[in-house]
Amino acid sequence: MSEAVRSEGKVQPGARTVDLTRVRPYGDQWDDGAVQISFTLPLAAGPAAGEAARQLARKMGLDGVKVVAQRDLGGSFSFFVIYGRTTHSVDATQVDVPRPRFKVMGFDELNEYVRRRIGRKLVVVGACTGTDAHTIGLDAIMNIKGYAGQHGLEGYPEIEAANLGSQVANETLVARAIDLEADAILVSQVVTEKEIHIPNLTQLVEMLEAEGFRDEVVLVCGGPRVSHELAVELGYDAGFGPGTLPPEVASFIAQEVVRRGLA
Repeated sequence: MSEAVRSEGKVQPGARTVDLTRVRPYGDQWDDGAVQISFTLPLAAGPAAGEAARQLARKMGLDGVKVVAQRDLGGSFSFFVIYGRTTHSVDATQVDVPRPRFKVMGFDELNEYVRRRIGRKLVVVGACTGTDAHTIGLDAIMNIKGYAGQHGLEGYPEIEAANLGSQVANETLVARAIDLEADAILVSQVVTEKEIHIPNLTQLVEMLEAEGFRDEVVLVCGGPRVSHELAVELGYDAGFGPGTLPPEVASFIAQEVVRRGLA
């Protein structure tokens, strides 16, 4: 909506006006409420399973339900793609997403900020903890090659970054952070089946508190199912989701270190 005109709760992209207090999905026609959903049922593929999927979609509140695809997954399981329309809308003017408050600084600006306000290099330790072996998110933030054309923390002259990699035990991460006198700890959690990331993230906070180090460090977590709201609830200073760029994390850490007087 870069060309949209915003006025009194309305948006005008081109010639159409959107009532931001009543936003609905757009499919084939303007404001038609059309949606596509998919799910798996523990039923063998066939007409009965298709009808069960249709009725389930109706109970979800969809009208005009159509089962447009059905696939046999074997073992008495089937997968469905459903089209339908919803009558529900959302008041976008009342949507408030909790997020950390800080200024995103560019590469040169951040390095100058650290030199001027902190007077030494920031020490940042990062890891994928527990059984998590997926380092793509951590590497995007930590590695010098970075992400989306932005240097990772290893590329900042005023940041000393230690990337411990994957499947790092919380005990190991805490010990390394204390040994390096880290200013910040970054934790990446990609594996989230059965909410396994929550007890793992909670355990790290508890270990830091037991070592008397929690108040001495900026603690940040990130991942596909991590929000700032969840992070704060679990005892972290900030949470970053998909698409986060290295300058955002670096900027938050530097400003939080200054704000809390940890320099």
